[in-house]
Amino acid sequence: MNYATNFPSIKDQVSPEEWQARLDLAACYRLVDTYGMTDLIYNHITARIPGTKDHLLINLYGLLYKEITASSLVKINVDGEILSKPDTDYGINKSGYVIHGAIHMARPEVSCVLHTHTRAGIAVAAMACGLLPLSQTSIRFVGHLGYHDYEGPAVELDERERLVRDLGPHDAMIMRNHGLLTCGATVQQAFNTMYQLELSCRSQVDAMAARTELTMPGENVLAHTAHLYQPGARRPYGVLEWPAMLRRLEAEQKTTDYPPYWQ
Repeated sequence: MNYATNFPSIKDQVSPEEWQARLDLAACYRLVDTYGMTDLIYNHITARIPGTKDHLLINLYGLLYKEITASSLVKINVDGEILSKPDTDYGINKSGYVIHGAIHMARPEVSCVLHTHTRAGIAVAAMACGLLPLSQTSIRFVGHLGYHDYEGPAVELDERERLVRDLGPHDAMIMRNHGLLTCGATVQQAFNTMYQLELSCRSQVDAMAARTELTMPGENVLAHTAHLYQPGARRPYGVLEWPAMLRRLEAEQKTTDYPPYWQ
């Protein structure tokens, strides 16, 4: 089997717009790894290729997130058909296009969908109370968070309708007994939203584990705070943070043997 991971650069074989999307998505995979949100080789982050309605980029199923490069990403359509991929026996995971393809099809304004199975995310996904407004970070999601009941591994196409319904107009969703999902108009926004959703879950698990009485702000404060953190009320998420995140990746590249994400 050909499981080599020394993929040659395809920068000169794709449009500048697609190459930039590949760079952003590969960087996002690396950042999810950097911030401890990976699950071995599982999960996916997808990005829509600019100028197309149904062409997406997704990871090869079998690579660690810290191995993913711009040139190793697979081009698929929303139905999961592979349009192009590196010369390797690695393929893609069906759940990637069942979940992600559904959202990309239903939400044309969404360029990126990010799904994780983190320890804290799974823990909160198993709580009947869901995400509680225990911190400024989690209050951001008050009234702006969907919930999707668990139906088993996401391999059945008819689940797509319910996934889209439960996400609604939101950019974040807790998948009960499963994990977390975020999306955004850009890769940067989807990553930032996931970072804050994950931080909210970690904080909740820690606070509840302390076994002490918890406090939550009043409804008027919750609604006001949540509004102030929504797009339109402030700058888009990721605009200011992303260059700093890329600088971190570039600095850390000097101490690893993994290929740079921009390859």
